[in-house]
Amino acid sequence: QVQLVESGGGLVQPGGSLRLSCVVSGGIFSNYALAWWRQPPGSQRNLVAAITSGGNTNYADSVTGRFTISRDNAKNTVYLQMNSLEPEDTGVYYCAARYYYDDPNEYRYWGQGTQVTVSS
Repeated sequence: QVQLVESGGGLVQPGGSLRLSCVVSGGIFSNYALAWWRQPPGSQRNLVAAITSGGNTNYADSVTGRFTISRDNAKNTVYLQMNSLEPEDTGVYYCAARYYYDDPNEYRYWGQGTQVTVSS
């Protein structure tokens, strides 16, 4: 059974930073492509950043240059470093995983989410 557990959310002032972590248990971590999704209040969930099993990354336009996704295969963990946070970054952040051969838009496994609130 594959489980994803996020941590690191919280309340931060505009311009501040947070680092989210997601530990993945079950399966072979290096076979997973991983991603962070965000669901703002009252809105749908959207992709924020993704990283392939080989380490290639892509980002939503709204976070490019501010957020960095990375993975540590030795720790079965994916990270999202968020800098220069804006109120518009507020939402529940979900970690997701798919096998490297899956459709890039189809994530099989999801965490429970962690709340990020950017407010003064």
